[in-house]
Amino acid sequence: MLAYPQARPERVARSRPTGRAEDGGTGDRTHASISLMAFIRWEQLGELVTNREPASRLAPTRASGWAPTVDLYETRDRFILQAELSGLRREDVQISVENDRLRVWGQRPEPAFRAEQYHQIERGYGAFSRTFSFPHVVDAGAIKADMRAGVLTVTIPKAASAVTRRVEVT
Repeated sequence: MLAYPQARPERVARSRPTGRAEDGGTGDRTHASISLMAFIRWEQLGELVTNREPASRLAPTRASGWAPTVDLYETRDRFILQAELSGLRREDVQISVENDRLRVWGQRPEPAFRAEQYHQIERGYGAFSRTFSFPHVVDAGAIKADMRAGVLTVTIPKAASAVTRRVEVT
């Protein structure tokens, strides 16, 4: 965190005991005055949030307006991907596999109604695309997808050569 000084310095008087007779032996005499600069805190994150236009130039923008949240996990013989796609039908979602990379894309249509004033908008609309790479070779011909209650579940089996096999010692 950085701090920048304000324009006007403050003058602060400090006292320290001198032990001299003219002080009355109390040591209350002002020995020196020190000039201190008053500092203000600079909150980088706060400034980036309030000034979105400059912050948007720091990172490339995505073409899509939203991306579904995804859980991707691995078992011994497969990967399982679950994506939240509420409001989408099966026809709105596409899945492809190429070079052990799975791509899920589609589009959530804008709502048919138009409000006079929106108070909060959190759901994304329009096109989306997510691509996932896997650390093992996958069996592209055996991938299955199912969509229930707004959750897309894609089961991606590992290729037979990628599955760990236990060998018994005889």
